Amino acid sequence: MSDTDDRARHGLAPWHGTTILLVRKGSDVVLAGDGQVSVGNTIMKSNAKKLRRLSKGEGRDVIAGFAGSTADALTLFERLEGKLEKHPGQLARACVELAKDWRQDKYLRRLEAMMAVADKQSSFVLTGSGDVLEPEDGLIGIGSGGSFALAAARALIDVDGMSAEAIAKKAMKIAADICIYTNQNVIFEKL
Repeated sequence: MSDTDDRARHGLAPWHGTTILLVRKGSDVVLAGDGQVSVGNTIMKSNAKKLRRLSKGEGRDVIAGFAGSTADALTLFERLEGKLEKHPGQLARACVELAKDWRQDKYLRRLEAMMAVADKQSSFVLTGSGDVLEPEDGLIGIGSGGSFALAAARALIDVDGMSAEAIAKKAMKIAADICIYTNQNVIFEKL
């Protein structure tokens, strides 16, 4: 039984919130995440940090954002950091190894989160179903407002002179204007 099912069984509203957007344009990579965490129709926190810079140093910088349970995401961030230490400079391999663990391990299998991760060369979406997906267009949107932010970013990606950061800012504002589980308290990580 998932955490969402367990919460519903106990009469608790499901956790909602989060819009994570990754924009890759030219040599720039920008990850954006809003700060809202909601339970039912209540905003529990408006300034949550859902992004993290992982492996650092000599072209090995990795940025990651999560949608889902915070405790679960922190566990996954730690696991991914461990995989990156074991496979330095090999983001794809580290992601595949994490996805295998996430799907096969009895404890990890219960974790409810999605992750968007990127380095200078690659971007991936990781899920508990064992998915490691690399987008064709360099754009990733996850979370409750992810599809809104992704659609806006796709509309803006070919605008001449618009940087990855400008696209991310505009797309996140559009998502916040549409999704009630997304706010305009956005933070960014850049490569």
